[in-house]
Amino acid sequence: MINQQNKVDELCSLVERAMDAAMGEGRFLMKVYPLLEAQKFTRREVTEFIESSTAASVSEMCLELEGYIKGGDPYLRESFGHIPKPQARKIHKYLYALLEDAWKYEQTRRPGRKKKSK
Repeated sequence: MINQQNKVDELCSLVERAMDAAMGEGRFLMKVYPLLEAQKFTRREVTEFIESSTAASVSEMCLELEGYIKGGDPYLRESFGHIPKPQARKIHKYLYALLEDAWKYEQTRRPGRKKKSK
């Protein structure tokens, strides 16, 4: 159980670091799906990550960037005004891909049907 929590915490910190690098420096450091495969995450661990506050903050950032890209809200224009819109589109696409990779991995790790014994 402790090992499972450590893996999820480590994944959360990596995603937070990747999010900071994308927002601050415009660098896209990692893809989640290959990392999950390499470290053999279980479905339960990935579900725990998806329900974590880190995934929620990435999702919230995606929504805010989407609002900034579409324009309108002066609060969002003030918050993200230092980021050009083409760069904001790239960041949005990257952050959404982080979440999407976790969702896809969770779906592939679903247990299959048990075969009937004859």
